[in-house]
Amino acid sequence: MADYQERPATTTTIVERRGGGGTAIAVLLLVVVVAIAAFFLISSQTRKDSAVESAATQVGQAASDVGSAAKDAADSAKGE
Repeated sequence: MADYQERPATTTTIVERRGGGGTAIAVLLLVVVVAIAAFFLISSQTRKDSAVESAATQVGQAASDVGSAAKDAADSAKGE
């Protein structure tokens, strides 16, 4: 019989890890940018609505003043 020594079985396992962390950061950054853009768009719309409301109030007040002036003119014309 042949004399031989049993060698322990040695195996090498290589674990490759690929990315993953960079993608999460990119998605998080995208969410933050979208949130900031939405905030500014909503804020801008609110300012526009406020400006339109203010202009409408001023037009209404001007119409009221014109109506009062016309009434005063008519009253003074009747009195003469």
